[in-house]
Amino acid sequence: MSLEVDIRKRYGSFQLDVAFQAGDETFGLLGASGCGKSLTMRCIAGIDTPDEGRIVVNGTTFFDSAQGINLSPQKRKTALLFQSYMLFPNLTVEQNVAAGVDRSLPPEERARIVEAELVRFDVIAFAKRYPSQLSGGQQQRVALARMLAARPGILMLDEPFSALDAHLKTLLEQSLVGLFDSFDGTIIYVSHDIDEALHFCDRIAVVEAGHIMEIDAGRELIDDPKSLAGIKLSGCKNALSCERVSPTRLFCPSWGIEIDAMRPIPSDIKAFGVRAFRLERASEPGPNVYRVRVDRVSDSRYDRSALLRFLDREEGAQELVGENQEEMRYLHQRLFWRVDTLKEPRDSWPELGEELLIRIPPESLYLVSR
Repeated sequence: MSLEVDIRKRYGSFQLDVAFQAGDETFGLLGASGCGKSLTMRCIAGIDTPDEGRIVVNGTTFFDSAQGINLSPQKRKTALLFQSYMLFPNLTVEQNVAAGVDRSLPPEERARIVEAELVRFDVIAFAKRYPSQLSGGQQQRVALARMLAARPGILMLDEPFSALDAHLKTLLEQSLVGLFDSFDGTIIYVSHDIDEALHFCDRIAVVEAGHIMEIDAGRELIDDPKSLAGIKLSGCKNALSCERVSPTRLFCPSWGIEIDAMRPIPSDIKAFGVRAFRLERASEPGPNVYRVRVDRVSDSRYDRSALLRFLDREEGAQELVGENQEEMRYLHQRLFWRVDTLKEPRDSWPELGEELLIRIPPESLYLVSR
């Protein structure tokens, strides 16, 4: 099983330009809203038509602008699960699942396929109900059953958990793991959540502004991101543009500080990142140790997050603004620090207004040139 995509499409000022290949695997498209993830899947499914390029699934050319090929969505035999599930409100669960089955099959074979998928997704008890009589999780399982009943050549899921609460999401994730394990072919999974992508995907493509910035296995994306977009989407809270000032030292204009990487810095470096939980409270001055003030704190179940302002900003730093002005710029000029409250003693947690020393470990820096 295989998928080849190399397409371009313009929507006003937005330009989609993506190229990738996937085999018998779950391939993730990870990116922020509006970056082109869903548009890519819609082009594969035939709902949208690229301006140019080529799409080939399992040896069948779905689209080729040079050769004038553009198969209809019905002929492409793809299965696309939208965020809204798109169930037919006037059909029962059983009829919804049957709607995906090849009508050329004998009636008894169609009935066997429908029953098998209803059992697989544990919705056989709701066969005679209508979508409005089901919960969100039940509706999703019906939509998945309809997908599999169609015997598609490729599965595509567009943020399938976005409308579910955390508990139900956890339960349904297990259903999807079983589905993915049993499906023999390519699965495209769209998400903006790195943890969700890591849970399901063998490889992940980082998408930004209509372009794929990098493609990596999940662990590689976390441990060694190759782009600023990859750093951000991997969950790193501190990700900023920077300038190289020496072979091993960089300057961050937003923070107004120099940081020693203690290793060679690429001459074309564009950005760097450091995870909030990697930062260390320091007891005395030293390399990569900075005076900061705690401007904000917030608590969750197992950690405390703090926004830190650098007190000794260097010449060339970007001008600071007030908290009520340009909020995003305000945030970029602060360092995010996260403290594990299960491990750290209570007297070491940062407090609002506190001035302290913080160390940025050079071994924890991500350095990227795109």
